[in-house]
Amino acid sequence: MGRKSSLTDDQWVEIERRHLVDGISINALAQEFGVNESSLRRRIKPNKAEPKKAAKSLQALAEMKVEVDAKAKHFAEQLGALPFAKQQIVSDLARKLTNTSEHMASAAEISAASSHRLSRMANQQLELVDEVDPMKTRAQLESFAALQKLANISGEMPGRLAALSRGQPPEAPPSQEEVDQELALLLGSGGG
Repeated sequence: MGRKSSLTDDQWVEIERRHLVDGISINALAQEFGVNESSLRRRIKPNKAEPKKAAKSLQALAEMKVEVDAKAKHFAEQLGALPFAKQQIVSDLARKLTNTSEHMASAAEISAASSHRLSRMANQQLELVDEVDPMKTRAQLESFAALQKLANISGEMPGRLAALSRGQPPEAPPSQEEVDQELALLLGSGGG
């Protein structure tokens, strides 16, 4: 364990701010604050392989903040141009959309957990299926198929939301007819 720093947390923040924002060199800051230059470098730029990574991520965040602030200002101007009653409607709609989004995320989490549990149950039934003559254990095979179908259905919403969060269009789910045909083939009943 290293020696305790002689600088306070506020001083460290000030040093980093002055280095990144004001462009003051680490040498100058080390002299001003009476600390070893290498200590400052380790604290401000801990990853020697990529010394500017921390600064770039702070720079990227600063650029994002500028963009968000500009959008917020533009939005405030547009909202301010509306009559008060319509401003209230916009606020109510925004609250409703936020609540809906949070509820959908919660529902997706629960659906993912359900899908996982149903898949485990389906797998337990599949373990009971006779590999040589699966039709001898048709009940277990049907239980597996039904449980797996439910697992797939409950996994659709979380999968779609995950794809959307990655900026990808979600895959179109198979139609009920396609699912039923696959199930019929699996069970060897030829269609129902």
